Amino acid sequence: MKTYFINSIRFVLLILVQVMILNQFEVMGFINPYIYPLLIILLPFNINSVQKLVLAFVLGICIDIFEDSGGIHAAATLVIAYLRPLFLRNAFGLSYDYQTLKFYDAPFRSRLVYVSFMVIIHHVVLFSLEIFSVNHLLYLLEKIVYSSAFSILLIMITLNLIRKNRK
Repeated sequence: MKTYFINSIRFVLLILVQVMILNQFEVMGFINPYIYPLLIILLPFNINSVQKLVLAFVLGICIDIFEDSGGIHAAATLVIAYLRPLFLRNAFGLSYDYQTLKFYDAPFRSRLVYVSFMVIIHHVVLFSLEIFSVNHLLYLLEKIVYSSAFSILLIMITLNLIRKNRK
């Protein structure tokens, strides 16, 4: 019950921060910071696959409604939610396989690798669907690299703030 309440609060807060603050500016004209994938990143490790995919879809479609972007955020969040077990296994190894993983107790490097996998794949799907042209490949790669770096930095700072508040 407590987990559902915490995730509901995160859901609302992340959507509000994304829509009210982060969507209002672009750095250098093309870097878009996205923090809302943090909800998928912080989901419990033992969550049901159907619940995870439905939550990812609802999260993405909410962002799409506010940005009027036609489903690209829903597609990107669905992809990372679907691939999440693979990223967890690659980043955390046996701790994930044996269900002994505690996210905030994991080494910084493992958390960074996991967040990076999730954000980069999210941004590849998102910006590929947004631009949808091979003619703008350099612009696409630029947008993916810079937006991913900025989003990873923002998410890691947020995770460290959350971790300090938990202690």
